[in-house]
Amino acid sequence: MSKLTLSVAIGNYDRCRPLLDGDVQIDGVNPVFMTLPPEEIFFRAFRGREFDICELSLSSSTVQTANGNFPYVGLPIFLSRAFRQTAVYVRTDRIKSPEDLRGKRIGLPEYQLTANVWVRQFLEDDYGIKPSDVTWVRGGISHAGRPEKIKLNLPADVRLEDAPEGETISSLLAKGEIDAFVAPRPPDVPPGTPNIGWLFPDPVAESMAYYRRTRIFPIMHILGVRRELAEQHPWLPGAICKAFERAKQQAYEHLADTSATKVLLPFFEVRMAEARALMGEDYWSYGIDANRHVLETFFRTHHSQGLSSRLVTPEDLFHPGTFESFRL
Repeated sequence: MSKLTLSVAIGNYDRCRPLLDGDVQIDGVNPVFMTLPPEEIFFRAFRGREFDICELSLSSSTVQTANGNFPYVGLPIFLSRAFRQTAVYVRTDRIKSPEDLRGKRIGLPEYQLTANVWVRQFLEDDYGIKPSDVTWVRGGISHAGRPEKIKLNLPADVRLEDAPEGETISSLLAKGEIDAFVAPRPPDVPPGTPNIGWLFPDPVAESMAYYRRTRIFPIMHILGVRRELAEQHPWLPGAICKAFERAKQQAYEHLADTSATKVLLPFFEVRMAEARALMGEDYWSYGIDANRHVLETFFRTHHSQGLSSRLVTPEDLFHPGTFESFRL
């Protein structure tokens, strides 16, 4: 049997490097890899369905699953995870604490971005700031006029407006025309721009406290395989998951060898030891069982924020063949 030649669009991550280098193979697949930024992958995947296997936004995937028009089948391979306490920037001359955000104007690139769903989750659950308590201003981070990738039907009490023509949320923050900025990337402002900083003076400590309270390491991106391919080749989702899990394990082993530092970060071995002490040996876990509470928290939050038309479950989003695997 000849191998399937399939396009694979993912980020250039350490956990994918063994696949990209050919050290790990996907059984039965001849992959054509494209390493692209997530914004490009998502735009092309959700607008044009261009890839056979690709990294996908958890939020956009949830919206389309709820609506019954998701063109992919989810795989519980979580290529991007991040604590988003670092994603909130504020005008430090007027915002001193999360509670100060009530009644203010917050810029974001897209309302439904996964990172922004998680930020609204901890703002509401930990600080009582509901989505309806602020005015949201949508605009590009570096380029004016960025649209939402998918159509939304938000609750009536959510105030969402577009940035003025020609403005970005970065320029609005720098000029003080919005009070805060929430995005996966930092604001695009010149270094040393005054009165702009993180909402949390020590976002790492804030993130660690959040994890201790919730046991949540937020999931940002999943992997998807084109639905018709999964239906035609029932073995394919499991083969993909097996390969990505093996690649992640190799990445762990590579990083743990501290004879020569593998990343441009002093004291990395200390940070890795701290992560494992807090979160366990497999701190970047894949699979449903280890992440069900994270996924279900996200789905409840997503639905409560009016982004999904119904409450989605892991069984709705992920391929049934990925809920368990063989054991020796």
